[in-house]
Amino acid sequence: MPSERNPETAMQQRLLRHLRERALSLGLGEASLGDEQLFEALLEHDLRVPEPSEEECRRYHEAHADELRQGALAEADHILFAVTDTTPIEALRRHAEGVLNALLAGEAEFAQLARAESNCPSAQVGGNLGQLTREQCVPEFWAALAQHARPGLLPRLVPTRFGLHVVRLHRFDPGRLPPFEDLHESLAQRLHQQSLVRATALYAEDLRRQLEAEPAAA
Repeated sequence: MPSERNPETAMQQRLLRHLRERALSLGLGEASLGDEQLFEALLEHDLRVPEPSEEECRRYHEAHADELRQGALAEADHILFAVTDTTPIEALRRHAEGVLNALLAGEAEFAQLARAESNCPSAQVGGNLGQLTREQCVPEFWAALAQHARPGLLPRLVPTRFGLHVVRLHRFDPGRLPPFEDLHESLAQRLHQQSLVRATALYAEDLRRQLEAEPAAA
């Protein structure tokens, strides 16, 4: 009795076999080549991804100005209330908000509370994170710093994948956005790669639909 095959695994095998056979039929490589080399040659043959225009690159430069800035720096302290799979979220949120409100009202000292409350190693130095760059922060934490952008205690908790943060900002330097001419080439490469990824996904989906409409070989 033949063993049952997982339908998804069977479809993956059909896709790979089809791609390999097509690449060989088009003379894009020798049978001795590995699948990856043949697939790359086939995609290059089948996909025609246009280069982005200068106008598209300019729009990207304008729309992603914050992301493209260079030399942005922040100096901040935080108190982390870490979240785990078993953490009672609402109770933790109420407690964190109580700590934040005490600080906003001037009823407590930040470094003292950080040492007592924070689940981050920075608790040992009163919550001080030192100098930070965008790359050193999770996006949601950096976004909160950039939005506040001035010295002082952030008036709301900052939720991230690590938990809830009470944050005090000492300094924020937004950095400099390089002129479009300096970034044109790299932006064109980035946009072309994004288009290639989308085109490859559509190519694979179209092929999958074609194979699903055909009876599988015995």
